[in-house]
Amino acid sequence: LLKTKVHSTEFLTHGNPTVEVDLFTAEVLFRAAVLSGVSTGIYEALELEDNKTCYMGKGVSKALEHVNKTIVPALVSKKLNITEQEKIDKLMIQMDGTENKSKFGANAVLGVSLAMCKAGAVEKGVPLYCHIADLAATSAANSEVMLSVSVLNVINGGSHAGNKLAMQEFMILPVGAMNFREAVCTGDEGVFAPNILENEEGLELLKISIGKAGYIDKVVIGMDILASKFCRFGKYDLDFKSSDDSSRYISPDKLADLHKSFINDYPVVSIENPFDQNDWGAWQKFTTIAGIQVVGDNLTVTNLKRIAKATDKKSCNCLLLKVNQIGSVTESLQSCKLAQANGWGVMESHHSGETEHTFIACLVVGMCTGQTKMGRLAKYNQLLRIEEELGSNAKFAGRNSETPG
Repeated sequence: LLKTKVHSTEFLTHGNPTVEVDLFTAEVLFRAAVLSGVSTGIYEALELEDNKTCYMGKGVSKALEHVNKTIVPALVSKKLNITEQEKIDKLMIQMDGTENKSKFGANAVLGVSLAMCKAGAVEKGVPLYCHIADLAATSAANSEVMLSVSVLNVINGGSHAGNKLAMQEFMILPVGAMNFREAVCTGDEGVFAPNILENEEGLELLKISIGKAGYIDKVVIGMDILASKFCRFGKYDLDFKSSDDSSRYISPDKLADLHKSFINDYPVVSIENPFDQNDWGAWQKFTTIAGIQVVGDNLTVTNLKRIAKATDKKSCNCLLLKVNQIGSVTESLQSCKLAQANGWGVMESHHSGETEHTFIACLVVGMCTGQTKMGRLAKYNQLLRIEEELGSNAKFAGRNSETPG
């Protein structure tokens, strides 16, 4: 680190600022930008914002100041090597000293962490996904590389759309493709927000579209319910975008029955965020009987303690892995490994405030997660490059994407 210069600056994603970190070595510039979430869970690490009038309070000058004036000088003074990812991340976490990185901001810590990881790969002379695999000691470190199934968002509802749909994302998974290149032919994260009223109508549109495209035996459906957005006093309001009326609230059991009807009537194989992040009993009950992949996002927030609790309670069987939910590369790898060690699937994911940086494309390969949600074509193109580079050594998760290997 003594031979490097690090500087952070404000970077725009979806019109809102986020943190970008430039790490300069003697010969190379390494740049990393932090994903900035729109629909965030209450237990996520804190994205530090300025709360001033500029950008409606979403500026990140405080986080940038922490990077430039505190974090980087401390790292340089410790004379750490840029390949020592765990030591770098651990020092930043200790310096912050809070449970949710609220002192520096997870966006400050993660920006440095990502840039260091990219530089560490070049220092070792290996591709980034290999460096990540080596840090986590995954099977990819031994050339057993997995290309993931893309989970492609097609229809938006919830807080991401102005239509009446309560549920946030209606997605397709091309599990029947022969390889990643064939899989991405089915979509590219181009999302529609049609003026439809019922969640079943969204599923029906996907089912019809899959059939007309000739992919009935190759493409299945996933959903992100994001039920926390319409949870009201322990019940759920499927018409939450209208004026409030407690008479229409339904119980967790009624919501579970609705989820089960989706599974019975449509090729739904994955449901994310089926209940509120505090409704542990409903999660546990549904996971026991669902017979499909139940994905923890706001429930688990890529946090080791919450993943351990969810494992103990059998509240879900798949982790949604988001690096910005926890705020460092090392903790992200640890969370992924804990989920995998307990037999869970892992779906690596972007966040709604996306960037064109391709780190998470390399992360999903290095960690052999089997499934990925990504919001920019730059990331799909990076995975296509990796698949081409690997040639016959590239294995596609396909129908084993929930438990790859």
